[in-house]
Amino acid sequence: MITGATALAWGPERPTFTGENPADYVTFNSITNNPQVGDERNFVRIREAGTSSYVDEMKLQPGKEYEVVNYYHNNAKTSLNESGVGIAKDVMLKADVPTVVKPGERGKVSAAITSSNANPTRVWDEAYITADTDVALRYVPNSAVVKSNGAVNGQVLPTSLFTTGALLGYDSLNGVLPGCVEFAGTVTYKLKVDAPGFNVTKQVSKKGANTWQNNVVAKPGEIVDFRIGYDNTGSMQQDEVVVKDALPTGMTYVPGSTSLKNAKAPNGSAQADAVAPNGLNIGSYAAKSNAYVTLSAKVGQELQKCGVNELINTATIITANGNKQATATVTVDVPCQPDECKPGVPKGDDRCKEVCVPAEGQVVDANGNCVTVTGSLPTTGPAETILTLVGVGALAAGFTYWYRSRQTLKKALAGVTLEQEEKAHDAPKLLKARTHTHDAHTTHRR
Repeated sequence: MITGATALAWGPERPTFTGENPADYVTFNSITNNPQVGDERNFVRIREAGTSSYVDEMKLQPGKEYEVVNYYHNNAKTSLNESGVGIAKDVMLKADVPTVVKPGERGKVSAAITSSNANPTRVWDEAYITADTDVALRYVPNSAVVKSNGAVNGQVLPTSLFTTGALLGYDSLNGVLPGCVEFAGTVTYKLKVDAPGFNVTKQVSKKGANTWQNNVVAKPGEIVDFRIGYDNTGSMQQDEVVVKDALPTGMTYVPGSTSLKNAKAPNGSAQADAVAPNGLNIGSYAAKSNAYVTLSAKVGQELQKCGVNELINTATIITANGNKQATATVTVDVPCQPDECKPGVPKGDDRCKEVCVPAEGQVVDANGNCVTVTGSLPTTGPAETILTLVGVGALAAGFTYWYRSRQTLKKALAGVTLEQEEKAHDAPKLLKARTHTHDAHTTHRR
């Protein structure tokens, strides 16, 4: 008899019988000492294809196939068949398999046997599957095969087995099954375990040299080639693969330079100018296939600083199973004249000023510096924003404050309150760095 947690895998609770003393009525899978399967209530089991033993729980591995066996047996006594009392009618088997199993989950592979004149009319059982990574389960077509002593032996059940159910039988798949073990049988089907996986690489070369590496040294005005590699390392096809290239500041894309190389175009085919920055759809790729996208970019004449500039180019592969990135670097050493603040920019030029870009939680003060705010704007109150100018000094400087609520307007970042409005001109002039509009915030609120 099944004990412990495994006992809860079958149902419903029902009277049990033995091979020596079978049932006086039609009932399924209720004998506890079947010499072939043991306790018939445990009638769903699984194994790796090609191995010998079926088990109640299996850890799945990507790329492998597994077999699920479902045992069925009308436990009515043989002596009841002649009168028809022991013959089961409308016998069906319905199987359920999860499409995806994630790490930490315990997926259920189950089956139910139903019969219109059985007691109970439905019995069911489960086996369990786990995995160390996200896997997808796929039914192997035409693998659901009946094993029986009758004429149905070797017949393939339709895919309705996994939806509405499939009829069983002995002389034919007509739902009629006499009582006794000699009329019992099994249905075995196969599952293929797939797992998505891919890699991305990014390399750079001197123009036309095809010497791909992670870093090259270039000069202002020079053109270099970038190559983005995609490899489908999983066991399933990936569709609608998108390649996106984000050129760094100081580099510009060379129009008409994008090419795609894969199994269909081993010598490369010209592509639209979409890879930088919007993204290029390179199609579908079967397991273990790959592709390369190449493009050219020009190093600008005016770079951000004197000396060594590292221009980091980032490529992104976008799939339905997630995104991955890789980078390559172009190093440019730019000498500057003594009177230049930046390459080609004379000292005193407005372009010499370093522009502060505030991060989340920072503001720009009156001197143009990024400073961290100790508090944060309140997020309660009416769903609106109010633009207000605080203090004569802030008004003259053109700095604005944004607030979510009139009720919290007096909680100014610099400590200014409405009651102290006459002192507002002494407060630091701050511009709140906002990363989302109020509408966007409302849209994403859960």
